[in-house]
Amino acid sequence: MLIRRLIFIITAIFLTTFTFAQNKMTPELLWQLGRVTGSGISTDGKFIVYNVSTPDIAENKSNAQSYMIPVTGGDPVMVSNPELILPSNKISPDGKYILTAEAVKVKKVFGSDSYPDLPKSNVYIFDSLNYRHWDKWSDGKFNHLKLALANNGSKVGDTTDIMPEEPYDVGEFVWSNDSKQIIYSCKKKFGTANAISTNTDIYAYDLATGKTTNLTEGMMGYDVAPAYNKQGQLAWLSMKRDGYESDKNDIVVMNGSVKMNLTASRDDIHVDNFKWSADGKRIYFTAPVNGTSQLFEVTYPGHSKALPVVTQITKGDFDVDDIIGQSGNTMIVGREDINHAKELYSVQLADGSMQQLTHVNTPTYATIGMCKTERRFVKTTDGKEMLVWMIYPPNFDSTKKYPTLLYCQGGPQVALTQFYSYRWNFQLMASQGYIIVAPNRRGMPGHGTQWNEQISKDWGGQVMQDYLSAIDDASKEPYVDKNRLGCVGASYGGFSVFYLAGIHNNRFKTFIAHDGVFDFRSMYGTTDEMFFENWEKGGAYWEKDNAVAQRSFSQSPSNMVEKWNTPILIFQGGKDFRVSIGQGQQAFQAAQLRGIKSRFIYFPEENHWVLSPQNALVWQHEFFKWLDETLK
Repeated sequence: MLIRRLIFIITAIFLTTFTFAQNKMTPELLWQLGRVTGSGISTDGKFIVYNVSTPDIAENKSNAQSYMIPVTGGDPVMVSNPELILPSNKISPDGKYILTAEAVKVKKVFGSDSYPDLPKSNVYIFDSLNYRHWDKWSDGKFNHLKLALANNGSKVGDTTDIMPEEPYDVGEFVWSNDSKQIIYSCKKKFGTANAISTNTDIYAYDLATGKTTNLTEGMMGYDVAPAYNKQGQLAWLSMKRDGYESDKNDIVVMNGSVKMNLTASRDDIHVDNFKWSADGKRIYFTAPVNGTSQLFEVTYPGHSKALPVVTQITKGDFDVDDIIGQSGNTMIVGREDINHAKELYSVQLADGSMQQLTHVNTPTYATIGMCKTERRFVKTTDGKEMLVWMIYPPNFDSTKKYPTLLYCQGGPQVALTQFYSYRWNFQLMASQGYIIVAPNRRGMPGHGTQWNEQISKDWGGQVMQDYLSAIDDASKEPYVDKNRLGCVGASYGGFSVFYLAGIHNNRFKTFIAHDGVFDFRSMYGTTDEMFFENWEKGGAYWEKDNAVAQRSFSQSPSNMVEKWNTPILIFQGGKDFRVSIGQGQQAFQAAQLRGIKSRFIYFPEENHWVLSPQNALVWQHEFFKWLDETLK
């Protein structure tokens, strides 16, 4: 007892001392936070299982550990084998079979595949597109589902490939309740056809006959994430249009041969993820709404004539971005906001009230100042009301002037909510003394489908005016230093930086772009998912009679470099096959040849993100170093 008291006193003294020594978020502190991921609810329904990943800066990796806590809350207990206490979609409900996803060599790609007498050759041979994706070159292998007899969760005997010789990767998969079918998602298109299409379908493999049936034949967009309720109805996420990766995402349920779209009537609903209720009468889901992500429910009326009813359960300036599982009248979710990394919460389904269950990062947050966030509504140039998140430094003093950053979101059709990023971290930026202006500009879900779709085929149009409206409106405040404005962003946000550099009329004193699109023609010729380019540009640059495509390609930032006159920092990942290295190189070369102060920071082993801890810290330090040089 005495030892425990001494430990408590020493810890309290340490935290008190640390509170005075550390009063703001820093890059190092950000990369010491534990990253919480919910794994599920135990098979007995009593415990929440979750994972905490913690970066190890010295070893340049992350260490992960699993824990469990009672569903009502309590002290965490370390779990060495979480798979033993969680339900598994690999084991059939009757326990007789086990499924695994394994890489299977289907296509010849390497020189040694075609010329076995030349095993030391280093050659790739391709006859079609989709030869590389995100950060990996095709090796001729595809992830297939393998079926085997099971015994105590292990394979027994030979395995059967249920996708023999198919050059396709399996997506999500589940068992039917009677163990007679395997349901899985897959885009069964190869090569160039795969690169220009999003048409992913839901398939049913029958164990008795070995026959596979397409359950979503004629449904042309993404159909993914199949899930059964206990009553045997199958639900999945569905988009309508082929080639449009940011189409309205709805929940479709199939009961027998009848399909019902539960969320079609709500124009403002773009579903992120979902789970069936325990009784099968409703589905819980998350979706962006008004600059946040919240938990909703939609009723499932079955074969009755009643219409589905959508109800928002949670409300507040935070994001509910993960649904872990249901326990009675409580749903376990992940929740985060601009000041706090994700922790697990319980939600009372009757009234939306929430209780924090995990406290992985609570001690750290107790030692630093929090940032004030507020909603601001700005009138756009076409007369619309636009939500803008304003994030202020800790201990904000409205009588002082602060350097201010316009944040440009990527996507382009990704919601700008109360997310907590480990790179574009608003809390970290504001804690270094900057005000952040983060507009929910055109092209973001959560404000209606029309608002979301107005960006496609017009990247340099109204959305650019939205950015300028946001920063101009914020600049009216006496605490915003109009002589120290910066503009930052990645991916589409990086494109936005490059574009605004040519039209900002000396508003900004500095720019920072990460993996941004600079030249539309070379982007079209090197990116991996061509369906994205075809949809967003409206066609190819060589289609001279296609007015939409020609307008789109005319909006390339490379066409306005002669107007660049402002310092610019450019980050680029070497393994980013979505926005290839040439985009960053061209932008840096243009800035240098124009005589503009510029810096090029190249990460050879990073893709579209920065994932390794030490690289991430270099990124953060170079980010703020540049701002110190050009803005403060």
